[in-house]
Amino acid sequence: MARVTRFAPSPTGPLHLGHAYAALVAAERGDQFLLRIEDIDTARAKPAFEAGIYEDLSWLGLRWQQPVLRQSERLALYADAVGRLSEMGLTYHCTCSRGDIRAALSAPQEGAPLIGPDGPVYPGTCRNAGHREGAIRLDMAKAMALSGPIRWTETGLNPGAHQRDAHQMVTEIGDVVLARRDIGTSYHVAVVVDDAAQGISEVTRGADLFEATAIHVLLIRLLGLAQPLWHHHRLIRDAAGKRLAKRDDAQALAKYRAEGATPADIRQMLQAGI
Repeated sequence: MARVTRFAPSPTGPLHLGHAYAALVAAERGDQFLLRIEDIDTARAKPAFEAGIYEDLSWLGLRWQQPVLRQSERLALYADAVGRLSEMGLTYHCTCSRGDIRAALSAPQEGAPLIGPDGPVYPGTCRNAGHREGAIRLDMAKAMALSGPIRWTETGLNPGAHQRDAHQMVTEIGDVVLARRDIGTSYHVAVVVDDAAQGISEVTRGADLFEATAIHVLLIRLLGLAQPLWHHHRLIRDAAGKRLAKRDDAQALAKYRAEGATPADIRQMLQAGI
């Protein structure tokens, strides 16, 4: 059976060495390599950055199947997925701002985690408020009661079987946002809907997203989608050990190319861990 992988960058800045490594890992592990443009953040996504993605990946020697999937063209599908979860009684509207959440978490219970893979663990302020507008959150306790423990298989870092139970999901992750007020969806919903639509059999991505896998496996189960394997790879860091970010223009592929670097030079740098 063919292994289908994908590289899914957001066109919100230039690609850097970390993106190059992620793309190369995905391409090398897949019999079929797909490209997805994750441009749901329309306020930050720019056509120039998207054009740069195609140019940089082509320069690296990567080829992908057409057509390229663009998330901004699929918002209705994400809304449908969120609607299905709402019909199952697993969601509620939340009107809390980030400031509201920080204030509610200012005096947490002793030992309670503050930060999970989706950011601050939401304290449930709006869970029973009956709001009719605002962001849409997943009621994690209800979702886990319906789902039961979730399991997945990792083929990259820390390989093998992994599991999370209801207590872990509620206390360490909490009621994640499924649809933001400004864009009507979230990364979590969009990525599982698109991976299923593209037939991705192994999700390759950086180790920083490992803990978010539990959220995605849960949504996959609730929506009745096919579950892939997961391959989380090491992160590329600068000389100080800092993870690269899109604001790190000094590490941008376009800059290396302009200075005369070759794709072979980039691959050698990545193998050496820069």
